[in-house]
Amino acid sequence: MNPDALAHALLAVVAPLADARRPGASDGLTAADFVLERPKNRAHGDWASNAALKLSKLVGANPREFAAEIAEALAAVDGIASVEVAGPGFINIRLDAAAAGALAKTIVEAGAAFGTNDSQRGQTINLEFVSANPTGPMHIGHTRWAAVGDAIARVLLASGATLVREFYINDAGAQMERFGRSVLAAIKGEPAPEDGYAGSYIGDLAERVRAAVPDILDLDADAQLVTARDRAYEFQLAELQSSLEKFNVHFDVFFSERTLHARGADGEPSLVDEAVDRLREQGHVFDQDGAVWVRTTEFGDDKDRVIRRSNGEYTYFAADAAYYLNKSDRGFAHKIYLLGADHHGYVHRLKALAGAAGDDPERDIEVLIGQLVSVNGARLSKRAGNIIELDDLRNWLGTDALRYSLARYPADSPLTLDPEILTKRTNDNPVFYVQYAHARTHNVARNAAAAGVTRETFAPELLDHETESALLGALQEFPRIVAFAAEIREPHRVARYLEELAALYHRWYDNCRVTPLGDEEVTDLHRTRLWLNDATGQVLRNGLDLLGVSAPERM
Repeated sequence: MNPDALAHALLAVVAPLADARRPGASDGLTAADFVLERPKNRAHGDWASNAALKLSKLVGANPREFAAEIAEALAAVDGIASVEVAGPGFINIRLDAAAAGALAKTIVEAGAAFGTNDSQRGQTINLEFVSANPTGPMHIGHTRWAAVGDAIARVLLASGATLVREFYINDAGAQMERFGRSVLAAIKGEPAPEDGYAGSYIGDLAERVRAAVPDILDLDADAQLVTARDRAYEFQLAELQSSLEKFNVHFDVFFSERTLHARGADGEPSLVDEAVDRLREQGHVFDQDGAVWVRTTEFGDDKDRVIRRSNGEYTYFAADAAYYLNKSDRGFAHKIYLLGADHHGYVHRLKALAGAAGDDPERDIEVLIGQLVSVNGARLSKRAGNIIELDDLRNWLGTDALRYSLARYPADSPLTLDPEILTKRTNDNPVFYVQYAHARTHNVARNAAAAGVTRETFAPELLDHETESALLGALQEFPRIVAFAAEIREPHRVARYLEELAALYHRWYDNCRVTPLGDEEVTDLHRTRLWLNDATGQVLRNGLDLLGVSAPERM
């Protein structure tokens, strides 16, 4: 019996009892009103409900007395083994083995769909994360948001949201000019500009540009710079995209900042030009000292923001405004920004921008700030000189260990990774521990097949060992964990759940055999346990996939 079925059974019991005490008391009640939770102590049962406490005042009853009435009626429902009243009126429910065990077959038959839910259905979300300057390699500062952002996207999609993963390419502004001058200097064999980019990767890009445009130095000075900048930009962006894909992070959209400033062929206004006019129409733009301002203090910002300077140049805030409005124009009612620790000042600024655009800053935009991550013993990149590259980290620690470890902790807390642990093939390594549990489920299935154990029979009432009850209870929690992780944007909840599930599986493995010993006959108990084994493997696999981590069948 799953939580939804139990909630409906509880509604069917409570409604007539409530109406008997106060006619019409159950009007408007639905199964969704009955919150079911797993007791912290499994000795108290499989599920707990506060229905009596919630409704006692409405029906004019003593909570504990009302709980006793509910318990007596609920105990007669098929699939419920016992019901007890605890404390001031909590109802503890224990399912019979058959009702609890039926979950194993449900999971196996659902396959990859088990854990999906509709808690975010109707949400249309633009999730922007990583967003980097295409002037150098991906580094450790981008790595955490790459892993966490992608995992957030996965749990949101699994919860029914319509979502696009978006990378904002910071390809406009002074840094691009410095980048172009640095590459051009390398092409000419000259030292890098004082304010330019160093590192051997600049020399590598210069060689690639020369190979692509052999006559670049025959062009006039302006054309040399533009060509060096734009061709090197193309190569560097492709490298960023390749690094992300190798890290198992996929983006649906790479949005160029340049497009916000581009005018039409016939001089049509740019998206930034239009953004100023649109914010003015909302009534939040004013002119002062020759500059154009947005009155963001009306929405909690610490000061009003200049959107166009007195010399006619747009500020970074103008691009932010145009980009925000563009997301709305593309149909994204909800925008989530994942920014680094050095962007904390953007929180109020972006929320104020949403308000100035006519949106609800508390509903239509989220700004999540990630803290710094470091790695013990990590060396600076040989190519870039002053950074730790994503590709180096991935090659050193492995995609799975790196992704799992980054997604395992709350992103708003500083994190130091220990390579000594992450490269171990022992239970001290959390990702190995979970992956090994998954591989063990496949090993059990292979041994079962060799011994003639199949899933031709399913007798869930036989799953009555205490470790089976605990394992089934944890498996039942998976959809709720996924929905909760999506709701609060914390995929580390999935990682911690998987570790608990792996521990329960290992304990079950030590106590309950799927394959008969010696000449023992294959029984329905073995066959049914194979269902439970395969169900656990499926949930481990589904959970690892939400974190972008592989689920090996052998280790």
